[in-house]
Amino acid sequence: MSKTEDFLTASEEQEIVQAIVAAEKDTSGEIRVHIEEHSEKPPLERAQEVFFSLEMQNTKERNGVLFYVGVTDKQFAILGDEGINKVVGDDFWNSTKDIVLKHFKNKNNKDGLVNGIIEAGKRLKTFFPYQSDDTNELPNEISRG
Repeated sequence: MSKTEDFLTASEEQEIVQAIVAAEKDTSGEIRVHIEEHSEKPPLERAQEVFFSLEMQNTKERNGVLFYVGVTDKQFAILGDEGINKVVGDDFWNSTKDIVLKHFKNKNNKDGLVNGIIEAGKRLKTFFPYQSDDTNELPNEISRG
């Protein structure tokens, strides 16, 4: 079994998908989670590559958010698209990142991602509230590298 398979159980993955669905009910922002075993690149640089490979830049408001996890290297990054970065401060993601990392340190991987996703949804709601004509522009499933 690979380390990415050990990182979350199938039922934990479903809880994360449900957290994405719940968070997106309050915001037009789009949230994705990507998990991979290893990357030679720094986490933020790798997250940018994954962001574009998943075509997350194709949302109408450019308000996609990627939670990137490198399992073997214990790396984590949150990356928001340019629509978000134009309207929020530089430290916008710090509190969300802190929530996730606190849980990861205690080996509560699922709780870290679920709580981080819910927090991201709350924070995005301020700038990108849910609109009645919103469509789910990106899949909610966890992607793997």
